[in-house]
Amino acid sequence: MNAVIFTLAILFAAAVFVLAYAPLRRAWLSRPIYTLYRKILPQMSDTERDALEAGTVWWETDLFRGNPDWKRLHAIPRPQLTDEEQAFLDNEVETVCGMIDDWQITHELYDMPQEVWQYIKTHRFLSLIIPKEYGGRGFSALAHSQVVTKLSTRNSALSVTVMVPNSLGPAELLLHYGTEAQKNHYLPRLATGEEIPAFALTSPWAGSDAAAIPDSGIVCMGEWQGEQVLGMRVSWDKRYITLAPVCTLLGLAFRLYDPEGLLGNKKDLGITCALVPASHPGVETGRRHFPLNAMFMNGPTRGHDVFMPLDFIIGGPAMAGQGWRMLMECLAAGRSISLPSSFTGMAKITARAVGAYSLVRNQFRLPIGKFEGVEEALARIGGHTYLMDAARTMTALAVDLGEKPSVVSAIVKYHLTERGRTVVNDGMDVIGGKGICLGPSNFLGRAYQQIPVGITVEGANILTRSLIIFGQGAIRCHPFVLDEMHAAQNPDTTQGQIDFDKAFWGHVRYTTVNALRTIGRGLTGGRFITINTDVAPDMAAYYRQLTRFSSAFSLTADAAMLTLGGSLKMRERLSARLGDVLSQMYLVSAVLKRFEDEGRQVADAPLAHWAAQDALHRLQQAFDGVLANFPNRFVAGVLRIMIFPFGRPCREPADSLGQAVARLLMTPGATRDRLTHDCYVSSDTHDAVGAIEAAFRAMAGTAAIDTKIRDFEKSGQLDNDPGANVRDIATAVHAAGGITDAEYQLVSQRNALRDRVIAVDDFPFDMTHPDQSTDTASQRRVA
Repeated sequence: MNAVIFTLAILFAAAVFVLAYAPLRRAWLSRPIYTLYRKILPQMSDTERDALEAGTVWWETDLFRGNPDWKRLHAIPRPQLTDEEQAFLDNEVETVCGMIDDWQITHELYDMPQEVWQYIKTHRFLSLIIPKEYGGRGFSALAHSQVVTKLSTRNSALSVTVMVPNSLGPAELLLHYGTEAQKNHYLPRLATGEEIPAFALTSPWAGSDAAAIPDSGIVCMGEWQGEQVLGMRVSWDKRYITLAPVCTLLGLAFRLYDPEGLLGNKKDLGITCALVPASHPGVETGRRHFPLNAMFMNGPTRGHDVFMPLDFIIGGPAMAGQGWRMLMECLAAGRSISLPSSFTGMAKITARAVGAYSLVRNQFRLPIGKFEGVEEALARIGGHTYLMDAARTMTALAVDLGEKPSVVSAIVKYHLTERGRTVVNDGMDVIGGKGICLGPSNFLGRAYQQIPVGITVEGANILTRSLIIFGQGAIRCHPFVLDEMHAAQNPDTTQGQIDFDKAFWGHVRYTTVNALRTIGRGLTGGRFITINTDVAPDMAAYYRQLTRFSSAFSLTADAAMLTLGGSLKMRERLSARLGDVLSQMYLVSAVLKRFEDEGRQVADAPLAHWAAQDALHRLQQAFDGVLANFPNRFVAGVLRIMIFPFGRPCREPADSLGQAVARLLMTPGATRDRLTHDCYVSSDTHDAVGAIEAAFRAMAGTAAIDTKIRDFEKSGQLDNDPGANVRDIATAVHAAGGITDAEYQLVSQRNALRDRVIAVDDFPFDMTHPDQSTDTASQRRVA
């Protein structure tokens, strides 16, 4: 027995010595592993490498690495607009929203009125991100996000027209990569709206695979302004280009070739971005697309053998071939704001208007919001809206902190558009027949109709979830994988082995620690996890669960990469579920930060609890999906025991919590206002949302009178009165002396607003001429 122990001790000591002594470790262990790793590592193209390494990583790295530093989350500044930015929202944005008639735009003009176009140009809506020295607004990313959010509560054409020039487009690219001459010439003209920009990337033959665009240019000599100059002859065919039909300045992405070596020895220079005036000879602006009745300008652009000087390249000739990295860097910032903000605005107006409608609209002599089925939908609307606004705001703050969050931008683009889809769908279910009849009084139909536009653009949601979130996050957020890849690809194999040895054994230690954390936290349910900062007591459990799942996720990601290697890229379902886990952790983090930033509002706690519990349950389901479908069943079984030793701990939000959230949406007050702040709500009671808001306030003011009416009806004094029906009951009770004249007047005024809210539009049999439609309240027939 002693001999066995002694032998084991010798072997252990020898192993420790080999691991500790670098020359032996490299020779006996690291070298063969390095050789194998180089063989199995998939080849990576320059465009793949640029996409992978573009942008920055941020809070998601803490979540990925197994032990989040909650102090770091709380150290992110609270969202705060400057006085100038708030004034712009309260004045210019409010004014332009008031100038918009959604039905007129979508059904009659098929465009915004000219006075609206002129207003957004004059008041520099198109230059929110352009610095003041060039004549722009110079606003923060947070202000940019707030503006888009509010505009989206009113009209999609308005919000998209403002959104696009301020995200991925000529201004953004010029600011980061343009020459001084280009900046000085174009930025002041873009700031005042003298130039309308568009950016042309998408090709019919390479939609989501944008790096494979067939559009190309050849470096050559040609005539420009009467002289022979070095330039390029470019051909392109693009579609889905927002603002292309009205743009004056076209940003253009194409692959540039130099077959004659006029710029150097490299023949294929790579993707290049140029600025081309729309009036340049050979530029062809196609007709408009018609994206699901969304009236923002969108269409194709083409050109064949169009000669342009090299100075058209953004950044000048030195930036030839650098376009893909430029696009990836800028997309990270723009994607963080545009669609997350527009879908959050859509969710906010749904929460405000549908919540109010649920109180105003009665069925079976009760507000429909009192029925549990409707409560369930309202809970989702309220909880998702709270989470969406939290994630939108936190991500905009990242951009203001100088980040170009490539992984986070993909998370919020996918998950906020998907939750926005759920919110609008639930809203349509609640308002029923009101929602399916388009017309001036329908406040949600166009949003419902246009949901797929946001799901599709800026990276289709299926692709974003299946390939990008985890595919990019696993490499960028991991502390060692990217270093291992760089070491394996180093042409100097000697240095590569040294770098690989350092990264690989650091990786081994990192995985071992996370395995031990996962076991301990799983066995204890995370109860003894220490949170290293002050948090709201009723939110502490969520911090602990996130910390527990963080180490479990880190371990699972390592197991997937180790056992599947390069084939993981092709297992899209598995990658999607791993991405879901990382995403839900980020979204819960945003909810917790919002609750802290807003002063731990007790009245808002049901919203925060519902959002956190729903996201944690989704996270758990994603984990379960990973383990159920993990190809190596032995590894899957071990992981399940380590992560869920006593079963799955997270439950869906309870019915009682959902009821509390639903009631908040149907109750006037600070919580409802905080949830839906920056919604545009017209004071005109003939406006669809304005009528709902007025009826909602009137309902709250007549609640006591309604109780008197119900009590009088139950007394039996109206049993033989044919006027005691659901529509005319107040009149019957007043005639019988059940309520006073003053009370009857208040109820009558309320009922007039109610009838306007539940009305739907009708039209002539011949709808050939939109101007013949019955588009005023006095012309509408109450249905």
